[in-house]
Amino acid sequence: MNLWRPLLGLAVIFAPASLAGAAAQEAPGAAVPWVTYEAEQAKTNGTRLGPDYTGRTPAREASGRRCVRLAETGQFIEFTAKADAQGMVVRYCIPDSADGRGIDATLGLYINGSLRQKLAMSSRYCYLYGNYPFSNDPSSGPARHFWDELRLMPGAIHRGDVIRLQKDADDAAGQYLIDFVDLEQVPAPLERPAGSISVTDFGAKADKTSDSHAAFAAAIAAGKARHQVVWIPSGEYVVKGPLQVSDVTLRGAGMWYSMLVGDDNYAPANRVAVYGDGSNITLADFSIRGKLNYRNDSEPNDGLGGSFGTGSSLRNLWVEQTKTGAWFVNSDGLLVEGCRFRDTIADGINLCLGMRNTTVRNCTSRGTGDDCFAMWPATYMKSVYAHGGNRFVHCTGQLPFLAQAFSIYGGDANAVEDCIATDIPYGAGLFASTTFPSQSGFGGTTAYRNVRITRAGDRDGAVGTFANRLDLPGLSFENIGITDSPFDAIKFTSVNGRALREARFDGIKIVNTGLAGAGYGIAESRDAVGSATISNVTIAGAKTGSFQKNAPACHLIRGVGISGLEESEQTRADDSAARGAAVAP
Repeated sequence: MNLWRPLLGLAVIFAPASLAGAAAQEAPGAAVPWVTYEAEQAKTNGTRLGPDYTGRTPAREASGRRCVRLAETGQFIEFTAKADAQGMVVRYCIPDSADGRGIDATLGLYINGSLRQKLAMSSRYCYLYGNYPFSNDPSSGPARHFWDELRLMPGAIHRGDVIRLQKDADDAAGQYLIDFVDLEQVPAPLERPAGSISVTDFGAKADKTSDSHAAFAAAIAAGKARHQVVWIPSGEYVVKGPLQVSDVTLRGAGMWYSMLVGDDNYAPANRVAVYGDGSNITLADFSIRGKLNYRNDSEPNDGLGGSFGTGSSLRNLWVEQTKTGAWFVNSDGLLVEGCRFRDTIADGINLCLGMRNTTVRNCTSRGTGDDCFAMWPATYMKSVYAHGGNRFVHCTGQLPFLAQAFSIYGGDANAVEDCIATDIPYGAGLFASTTFPSQSGFGGTTAYRNVRITRAGDRDGAVGTFANRLDLPGLSFENIGITDSPFDAIKFTSVNGRALREARFDGIKIVNTGLAGAGYGIAESRDAVGSATISNVTIAGAKTGSFQKNAPACHLIRGVGISGLEESEQTRADDSAARGAAVAP
């Protein structure tokens, strides 16, 4: 959770994404236009590492908890492209420098046996040490945040082409860890809308060095005054400092083509960001790439932020290497669709205070430094709207190096629906908590429906409830699949006597818990308080046991359709008492 208090005014193959049909798709998770090739499944003469479920290691933070190490000249991974592609993303890790400032190195990319190009890699934007909020000083303690992503368009790749990443004699890093490679069919650049004005007309230069902030600000002001679309042509534009937008459309040629990038002097005042400051805002088809490599919650966010009032939408945006991908406040009816949040220092996207009726759909969040997707009615400024009715729908959360995939910290009738959480090494896949100060606790029914969770959950469980400052009422978990949990699958936790109230679990399938050495299907923390009703629950392969009864003030109320849940005398006694107090005979 990012705690910044801003000032006002400031290997799976997926089907190609179809935003028009995203709302109707049946499978959970985001529909995305890339194919993922896991390094450990590729041909290699390197060393396969993992799986790892404990400690602070690159394998623990890798997809599938596995990766490949290339340490000697001539070592490689190699795979065959299953579809045509123009875009590539490589998730990699190279060693940090002794002082924590990072190193640069190259790695050979070969296609069909010929060197296509050298991949420029760096450890400058990964490796954080010690405990939250971490530092860049290796003496602070063990590292985490090992991985970075390199995206490039290396030229045409055809189905059947053989792709190889190889350490050559001139590739100077001591080792290269490869997690996976994404190959993506990238559409042609979008054409400039008729009647639009271009940022280049106001002096913006896509030369990767000139500061185009003033030109962008002037174009945005003109677009607002003239009611014209502001166009960002293909290219990389350095934008030194945040841009304020209201009553305007800002559109690029596509997230692979039109890029707003950070200045090398990435001080707080220089961070690249687009902040909403009104209503009727449309942002679409461009990317934001920052240069942040540390966390300080007293400093402002970069990426996307601010208030988008009413009548606003954000589509097809790619945000990476910023503090948060998106941090929104005081918006009603906002639509966020088809966006990618990658390698952020804090949250991927947070629907913070005053967010109402917001839909985040068909978005992915990967490699974040806090929650992938979060809702939090915080207290640091005044809310314009009552927080509630917000939804994460058909989204995928993956590989944060801190916190959870999908977290809700308060609000009325919020929901997570048709989503996927996979490889969450230090936190839960689904989380409901009253840990943080909020303007409102939980109201109505907070729903988690049709979610698939794989290799998620540290000590809070793959599904975690955490009653802390306030009671935690009205949770509903329906049709949840939990597979390969390192520890417990479902975990109830209370602090200061706060209670879980009126929680319901229906249609839960738990398979294989305890991959880190021990784990229950359902577990209570020692001080858990409250009750939960379970129906149509199946538990199989729980390493330590199906149920850990650990708290006399917490009751598991049995409904129908329970399979694999051990019934000790203590469990039956607690069930009987709970039924008498909470349900009709």
